[in-house]
Amino acid sequence: MPCEAGYRGGMDVAIVRPPGSAVTGAVGIGIAVGVYGISFGVLAVASGLSPAQACVMSMLVFTGASQFAFVGVLAGGGGAVAAMGPAVMLAVRNAAYGLSLTSILPARLRDRALAAHLVIDETTAMARAQSEPDAARRAFLATGVSVWVFWNAGTLAGALLGGGIGDPSTLGLDAMFPAAFLALLAPQLRRPGAPVAAAAGVVIALALVPFAPAGVPIIAALAGVVPGVLTARGVRG
Repeated sequence: MPCEAGYRGGMDVAIVRPPGSAVTGAVGIGIAVGVYGISFGVLAVASGLSPAQACVMSMLVFTGASQFAFVGVLAGGGGAVAAMGPAVMLAVRNAAYGLSLTSILPARLRDRALAAHLVIDETTAMARAQSEPDAARRAFLATGVSVWVFWNAGTLAGALLGGGIGDPSTLGLDAMFPAAFLALLAPQLRRPGAPVAAAAGVVIALALVPFAPAGVPIIAALAGVVPGVLTARGVRG
């Protein structure tokens, strides 16, 4: 599916242009996300969650980056509180997406609350790729429903598969945690100041790893955002 990265309304998002109808594009995106959901299910069970817990997380949280961050901290020996820090920080971007989609979300509070659950990277990109509000609304809903269905189906399949694997380290699956997380972060490095923030975060985390409890180095690495923001302001100035 053709895809290009670009700025729309001041936000750096991947602009996905469906080859045919919005529904066709939405199903294609959903299938791709579902395949990735299988890896989340495997990793979630490997981190200590039950298949039921992994599935409930995918249904209710429904944001892949935050879910991978959460189970990654658990896999490293951290507790649920430590895992919440990076997970919540990664989910904050969805609030910004929601503000950019206000004009196409339902007016009624109940309906808007339900639609807000579908505000993710893929639905935002598909909606913003449309030139007309009605088309944007259809693309948003079609993509949201498709991704939710396939993501949860993938999570279930992966969780059931992961439960029969045993110790994931014997198959090298423990390496999937950092690999998956790096894959999620890599596209963000195109933003001004992002490389500086990433480098500062790495230094902070590595300095704390030898003696800090699991999960704490990741939360502390968020301080790397400060030099990143200052660098970005300098570039814009």
